[in-house]
Amino acid sequence: MNFELSDDYKAIQETARNFAEKELLPGVIDRDEKSEFSTDLFKKMCRLGFIGLPYPEEFGGQGRDYLSYALAVEEISKVDGSMGICFSVDTSLYGGSIINSMASDEVKKKFLYKVLTGEAIGSFGLTEPNAGSDAGGIQTTARKEGDYYVLNGSKCFNTNGPVASFTAVYALTEPELKSKGLSCFVVEKGTPGFTVGKIENKMGIRAAQVSELHFNECKIPAENRIAVTGKGFPLALKTLDGGRIGVAAQGLGIAKGAFNIAKEYLKVREQFGKPLFKNQYLAFKMAELDTEIEAAQYILYKAAMDKDNHRPYSVPAAKAKMICTDCAMHVTTECVQMLGGNGYMREYHLERMMRDSKITQIYEGTNEIQKLVISSAMFRNK
Repeated sequence: MNFELSDDYKAIQETARNFAEKELLPGVIDRDEKSEFSTDLFKKMCRLGFIGLPYPEEFGGQGRDYLSYALAVEEISKVDGSMGICFSVDTSLYGGSIINSMASDEVKKKFLYKVLTGEAIGSFGLTEPNAGSDAGGIQTTARKEGDYYVLNGSKCFNTNGPVASFTAVYALTEPELKSKGLSCFVVEKGTPGFTVGKIENKMGIRAAQVSELHFNECKIPAENRIAVTGKGFPLALKTLDGGRIGVAAQGLGIAKGAFNIAKEYLKVREQFGKPLFKNQYLAFKMAELDTEIEAAQYILYKAAMDKDNHRPYSVPAAKAKMICTDCAMHVTTECVQMLGGNGYMREYHLERMMRDSKITQIYEGTNEIQKLVISSAMFRNK
């Protein structure tokens, strides 16, 4: 078993790291304070090929794999957790909905190519006010009228919603069947009856644009249905499994970014006539955090490799999502504490990273849901 990344993987890491440090870092505090999403920076990131990393070249991707994608999300999130989740949703949730569907290659290319090449942004419409952890509680409907479907309902907490050109929307075509009556549609920006609602004012990931989406007699072509009745719910679950790997990578990146800031601070900050790292308590604390981060890293990389090697990855993805996001919350909290008063100040980045970490334990399935996924598999047929 070889734990060393290949030169190709290291090159992806280096490219993403350089972009994050040179392009994202200079304005990251300002974007957070103003809750501003930079389309220009996002498109610069797209032009480097990151969005399309795990997808075939014929659809506009790079023909790489999910580990490559996880490594890129991790590096971006070390600096900017908001950009990390926009990247993740665009790639794994929107892209995953399309690529995992039973749509023809022609339809997949139509709805993937512009997103994977950075000409457009994608989003994912599943969560509703009454359908969070219970995804089976969806109430948005789609009724057939000739060559069209007419959507009615609302989605909430939609990352990229206000800036997306395409949204994968999950809706009931046979409401009486509940989750078994779920289909999936691609809704394009500007479609009559499709509007963006309230843009959320958030604790963390403030530069990411998260909003409500409303559908009022929204008429879309039947060819935009990428999952037929009964196939929508399995598609959503499979897509979320891949998305959990992306969120795990975001959490791991935030943890590593915070750890690196604290490590450098402990080297230069002096108290009682010596650098802080010579205080055994702080040195031991850093040793614990370093070990925790490395353990989370290998669980994440295994989940990505399981997906790449066509092995079952639902449980590995749940484990990665849980451990990496718990790690992010723990590491950022400890690093704020180690910097004392400075850790609480925005210029040191750690308070932002701590705020960004919290949501990683909640979205893409709360960590309590991940425990349900893991334990259900553990005791199935026992």
